[in-house]
Amino acid sequence: MKDKEKKSFDVLGLGCTAVDDLFYVPSFPAPDEKVQVERSVRRFGGLTGVALITAARLGARCAYAGCLGTDELSLFVAGHFAEEGVDLAHAPRPAKAVVVRSTIVVGDDTGSRNVFFQNQGLIGAHDSLPAAKVIRASRVLFIDQYGMRGNLRAARVARAAGVAVVADFEDDTVPLFREVLGCVDHLILSEDFALRTTQEPNAALAALALWESDRATVLVTCGAKGCWSVSADHPRQARHHPAFAVRATDTTGCGDVFHGAYAASLARNDSLEQRIRLAAAAAAIKAMNNEIPCLAAAQAFLQAHPGQEGPPQGVGRQKELARVAAMNEPRKQRPISKP
Repeated sequence: MKDKEKKSFDVLGLGCTAVDDLFYVPSFPAPDEKVQVERSVRRFGGLTGVALITAARLGARCAYAGCLGTDELSLFVAGHFAEEGVDLAHAPRPAKAVVVRSTIVVGDDTGSRNVFFQNQGLIGAHDSLPAAKVIRASRVLFIDQYGMRGNLRAARVARAAGVAVVADFEDDTVPLFREVLGCVDHLILSEDFALRTTQEPNAALAALALWESDRATVLVTCGAKGCWSVSADHPRQARHHPAFAVRATDTTGCGDVFHGAYAASLARNDSLEQRIRLAAAAAAIKAMNNEIPCLAAAQAFLQAHPGQEGPPQGVGRQKELARVAAMNEPRKQRPISKP
C-alpha cells in the first residue's frame, strides 16, 4: 500500500448500509409456536456500514461514498454516520436509492440469531461515483457485493493507485462477482461463504484456494474457532489464529466489526498479526457486550488477553488434503471372533 502522499481518508466505504430491527427472545421457538419478545431495538447495520463505524471508533478517518436515498431509513443511516464522524460529502443521493432493512431475531440463551432482510432498490456503490481522485486519496477502499459495477470501477482505480482493497462478500451469484473478486487484495470471508464459493471441505483449504499471487492476504473467519490466513509471507500455508474466548450474548454484526477493525489496522500499516488480533478483539467485545468498542477499550482488552507466545500454526494444501481424506475414510471394522 503506497503511503507517501497525504491521504484524505483512512477507510473509504462504498457498499451496503442497513437498518436492523432486533427482537430478543428467550430461545428460538419450534415451528408453529409463539414466543414473547422480551425487548426490541432499532440499530444501524450493513456489511460496509458497520465496518466503517468500527473503523471510525478505532480512530480511522472514514468516509461513506455509496448511495443513500431520501427516505426515512436512509436519513436514519445518514444521521448515524454523522454522529460517528463518518464523512458523507461524497455519498450520492439518487431518488431510487434505499438501504437494506433487516429484521433480526436473537435467542438470549445462545446469543445466536436469524436475519430476515429486504434489499430491493439501488443499494451500495454508484456506477460512476465517487470521483477517481477521492478513491486515490484513501488508504483503504472497503467494498461488498452491493453495486458491483461501481465496485469494479472503484477497485480498479484503487489497485492502480496502490490503495488497498478490503472486501466482505456474502453472495457469489451477483453479476461481475468473479471480476470484482480478482481486484481484491485483502479478502476476508466467513467460513460458510468461503466453503460454498470454493467447494472446499474446510476453512484452511478454502483460504488456500482463494489465494492469488497478487493478493496481500486471504482470511477465512470461523467465529469462536478463530480464523485462517494465507498471506504473501506464507503463500503456501494456511495459518490458524485462535479467537478470544468470551461468553457471547449477541453475535449480530461480529463479522462486520472484524472487517472494520482489520481495515482500520491496515490503514495504520500494522502487521498482519496486529491486524488480526485487533479485529478478533473488537469482534469478541461486540459479541460479549453487544457494543462496537472504541480504541481504548480494544487496547485494554488486548492488554488483558496477551495470547499465547509463538507464531500461528500453518498447514500446506497437500498435508491438509491427506488429513481430510484420512478423516473421511471409512474405518475398517474389526473381525468378530466366533465363540
